[in-house]
Amino acid sequence: MLTARGQVVDKVVGLKLGADDYVTKPFDMMELLARIEAQIRRAGAPASSPVSTPGRYQFGGVAVDFRKAEVTRDGSQLELSAREFQLLKYFIEHRGATLTRDELLNEVWGYESMPSTRTVDVHVAWLRQKVEPNPRHPQFILTVHGMGTSSLGRDAPRFAPRWSLFFLDPLLT
Repeated sequence: MLTARGQVVDKVVGLKLGADDYVTKPFDMMELLARIEAQIRRAGAPASSPVSTPGRYQFGGVAVDFRKAEVTRDGSQLELSAREFQLLKYFIEHRGATLTRDELLNEVWGYESMPSTRTVDVHVAWLRQKVEPNPRHPQFILTVHGMGTSSLGRDAPRFAPRWSLFFLDPLLT
């Protein structure tokens, strides 16, 4: 539960009504993300998890076959460019992490830092259009604004967008 109501009685009522956690405004985005990751870890794999298949990952209605470099959503083949597939693969390999534009440029494109480029933003938008059920309200590829520069000392501009990929379905190894 995320709310502006911070009195102890409000927290107790919220938790007794079934909330798994209670966060009050103002809050720190890194703390919120850590709480979400903890909830996902505690949730574990659902009882109805699909059968594991080597080289595959499934989330929502999207299935990724790494060996064939194929992606389907709700059974229909998605047409991803090679770069979009590499970006999706990198997101999956680093699911739950918050990734900077510079990190993605370096690891997916092989570029050194290029602070003025919007290449990553455009490709993330294209990828969202293809894998998200409602790209205007993404569920899997989330933009986290206002994170500042990373602790790794990258030269990302202050308040540059970073992307997090949160998958609620289990990894299919």
